[in-house]
Amino acid sequence: MPLPTDATALPGLLWAMSFDDQGRGSAIPSGEVPVDLDAFGGSFVWLHFDLGAADIASLIDQGRIAPRALAAAAFGQDEHQRVTVEDGHVAGVVADLTRAGAKPDASGRLHFVMGPRSLVSGRRRPVESPDATRTKAENGAPIPSPVLLLETMVGCVAASMAATGQRLSDDLDAIEDHVLDGRSGDDRRRLGPIRRSAVRLHRQLVGLAAVFHRMEADDATQHLHGPAVAVAARIAQRLDALDRDVGLLADRARLLQDEVAAHLAEESNRQLYVLSVLSALFLPPTFLTGVFGMNVKGLPLSDDPNGFLTVMGLSLASAAGTYGIMRFLGIRSPGG
Repeated sequence: MPLPTDATALPGLLWAMSFDDQGRGSAIPSGEVPVDLDAFGGSFVWLHFDLGAADIASLIDQGRIAPRALAAAAFGQDEHQRVTVEDGHVAGVVADLTRAGAKPDASGRLHFVMGPRSLVSGRRRPVESPDATRTKAENGAPIPSPVLLLETMVGCVAASMAATGQRLSDDLDAIEDHVLDGRSGDDRRRLGPIRRSAVRLHRQLVGLAAVFHRMEADDATQHLHGPAVAVAARIAQRLDALDRDVGLLADRARLLQDEVAAHLAEESNRQLYVLSVLSALFLPPTFLTGVFGMNVKGLPLSDDPNGFLTVMGLSLASAAGTYGIMRFLGIRSPGG
């Protein structure tokens, strides 16, 4: 018996798709979403909800998505990445890239419950992977099972994260060239956001990979069929490789920050050295001019017509003598 999909019956439903035995996807017309998702007439069915507007609680209470406790945990308010396996159903929350703003970030979350012949997913903020996966299905990409649908969505997330990592890597390459050329002006300010983005991406990837490693665990495999475990292993391996690359980006950013800081400290030391040398060179002439500028009687050279030239000569000689003493003592520029 079909279930109507109007706003009253299933509010917040963004789309419903069915996939046949060959994995070809097609939209389910309004009014034809089945009551029992795992008894759908085709190969399997995919429902995707806006959890901010959906009345998902009624579906959970009726047990139409998965076992009640499992579905309630998956679509609850807790957005920590996790996965639970029970009686052939897999429920979890995974990281996804949000579509808000000019640059996507991995702070979004995709909630899902996967059954033998169904996948029910939802999000509270617009994220990229469901739309990208739906576009692939509409363009004819074969997706013959719910677990491969989940793999496709996570693959879209991984591809977007890899693109973000590549963009960060290109920015680091440009900054590194500046540092090697000795032009590290505002690079320290630019490195901060890059390192922050890399660390956040690494943090999300660690949690995302842990979800699929959990699906590979011995106690999880007892409740999953072989293809699902194989898909989890493939996803985990891909995420681990991507996480290593992102971790290297974070390390590169940190090392570049240290190198830029060292360059700036060296430049500051060089400027302080110049100021110190100038202060030392002008100290004896300042003393001499202070002595001869005293308004007292008995000052030498006060009646000598060449007194000014004599005092200037003494001042220059004292500055030269001070410089000679500094050279003799080995006081040199930090870069020398």
